[in-house]
Amino acid sequence: MSLARRAVAEILGTAMLLAAVVGSGIMAERLSGGNVALTLMANTIATGAALIALILTFGPISGAHLNPAVTLSLALHSEIGWRDAVVYVVAQIVGAIGGVVTANLMFGLPPIVFSSRTRTGAAQIFSEFVATLGLVLVIRICATLQPRMIAFAVAAYIAAAYWFTASTSFANPAVTLARSLSDTFTGIRPADVPMFVLAQLLGAGAAALLARWLIAPEPRRRSND
Repeated sequence: MSLARRAVAEILGTAMLLAAVVGSGIMAERLSGGNVALTLMANTIATGAALIALILTFGPISGAHLNPAVTLSLALHSEIGWRDAVVYVVAQIVGAIGGVVTANLMFGLPPIVFSSRTRTGAAQIFSEFVATLGLVLVIRICATLQPRMIAFAVAAYIAAAYWFTASTSFANPAVTLARSLSDTFTGIRPADVPMFVLAQLLGAGAAALLARWLIAPEPRRRSND
C-alpha cells in the first residue's frame, strides 16, 4: 500500500476517533443531568465501539496506529521506517485536530476553543505513563500472538483504562494535543499537555522494550548426548 494511502487512512481514522471521543463526551454531558459517572460511562462505550470499528476498517490499510506513541514504538524496532513514521505522526495530529473541530461544529460550538479543564498533578501524569505502557503492550503482544483479536483487545483495554486511571487514559499524544482545543467534558488545558505527552512517550518506550523481551524467542538449549 502506498504511503499516501496509508497516511490518508491515518488521517481519517484518527479524525473519526476524536470525533467519537469528543462528540460522545459533549452528548453525554448534555444528557446526563450533571451525573459525571454516567457521562464517563457513555463516553467510554462510544470510544470503545469506535475503536473496534476503526481498527477493523483501517488496519488492513495503514495498520490503524491512530497514535504517535504506537508509531514511534514500532519505529524504535525498525518495524516501520522513520520517514514513514514521521508522515504517520503528522497525519495523526492533523486527523486528531480535524476530528475535534468536527465534533465541536456538530454540536454548535466554535470550531476551536482552548480547554479550561485542569488535568495536572503527579497522579494524573503517572496515570498517563501506566495507560500508555499498557496500551502499547496490548498492541505489540496481540499483533504478534493474536492479530485477529487486536481490535477487541485495544478497545477493551481503553474502555477499562478510562476507569482505572486518574487521567481517564488519554494514552495518545495526538489525542492529548487535539483535546486541548475543545472546552468540553473531554478537554485538557493546553498548559497540561506537555507533561501528559512526555509521560505517554516514556510509557510507550518502556512498553516497546518490555514487549520485545516478553515475545522474543527463547534460545534453544543444547541437549546432552
